[in-house]
Amino acid sequence: MSARETRVALIGAPTDIGAGHRGASMGPEALRVAGIVQALRARGLDVFDTGNIGGPLNPWLPPVDGYRHLDEVVAWNRATMDAVGAALASDRLPILLGGDHSLGLGSITAVARHCRQNGRTLRVLWLDAHADFNTSELTPSGNVHGMPVACLFGIGPRALTHLSGEAPMLLPDQIRQIGVRSVDEGERRLVREVGLDIYDMRYIDEIGIRQVMTQALYGVDEDTHLHVSFDVDFLDPAIAPGVGTTVSGGPNYREAQLVMEMIADSGRLGSLDIVELNPAFDLHNKTAQLAVDLVESLFGKSTLMR
Repeated sequence: MSARETRVALIGAPTDIGAGHRGASMGPEALRVAGIVQALRARGLDVFDTGNIGGPLNPWLPPVDGYRHLDEVVAWNRATMDAVGAALASDRLPILLGGDHSLGLGSITAVARHCRQNGRTLRVLWLDAHADFNTSELTPSGNVHGMPVACLFGIGPRALTHLSGEAPMLLPDQIRQIGVRSVDEGERRLVREVGLDIYDMRYIDEIGIRQVMTQALYGVDEDTHLHVSFDVDFLDPAIAPGVGTTVSGGPNYREAQLVMEMIADSGRLGSLDIVELNPAFDLHNKTAQLAVDLVESLFGKSTLMR
C-alpha cells in the first residue's frame, strides 16, 4: 500500500500505569508537539488523530501479589485493545502513542485477533532494550511494563493473558526482538525455555544491523501484517535521553534509520506502537523529535536519493 493510500489513526494513551517512573503519561502530547501529525501528512498519509483514550489515574502504590496496579493496567489495556481494534476495523493503520510499554499487550492483542479473523500472518518486531518477559516471580518491582511479552505468550495473570478471552495471543515464531541488552537472570532462563528469537546488541555488533533486519524480516510477504512495537529506549541514550529506563549501548542514529527504512521497504507495516517516551527526562523534546523523524522513515522517508 502506497503512502497516499494509507489511512492512519493516531491513538493517544497517556499513562505510566505500568512503569517504574512517572512521566510516560506525557508521551502522546510530546509526540504531537514534535509534529507527528504534520510529518505524516507531509508523507502523503491520511491522518486522523483520535485524541486520547481514558483510564484510571496512577495510584503509585507498591505491588500486590507481585503486580503493581494490576486492575488499572487491565483497564488501560482493554481501552487500548478496543481503540486499536476499532482503527483496524475501519481500515486505518493504528499508531499507538504511549504511554508505557505495558500497553503493547492491549495493542498486540487487538492486532493478533484482527489477523486471526482475517486469515493474515502476524509478524511482530519488538524494538526494545529489554526482553519484557518478566513475571511476578522473577521481578521484585511488579512493574507490568516489564511483562507484556510474557503475558502475550500466556504467562502471567489471567486478567492480562486472556484480555481478549483467549490465550496465548503470540507464538514464538511470530515475534522478533531487536536491540535487547538488559535481561534479568530469571528472565533469561524463561526466554530460553520458550525459544524467543532475540537479536541482542552483541549479535547486532557481530553481523551488522542490515543482516539482522534481513533475518528479522525473512518470510514477510503480501499476506503478512507487520506490527512494530517501538520502545524508545531501544535507542542509545546518547541520542534518546527521554526515557525512564536508559540502557547504554543501543543502536545509533544511522542504525536506527536503517531499521526503519528496511521495515518501510518491506511494504507490510500494518500497525505501530511508540512507547516509553518520557518528557520528564528529555532535553527540549529532543527524543520526541527523533522518534517522529524515525517514524517518518517507517513511512518511506529515506536519507538516500532513491
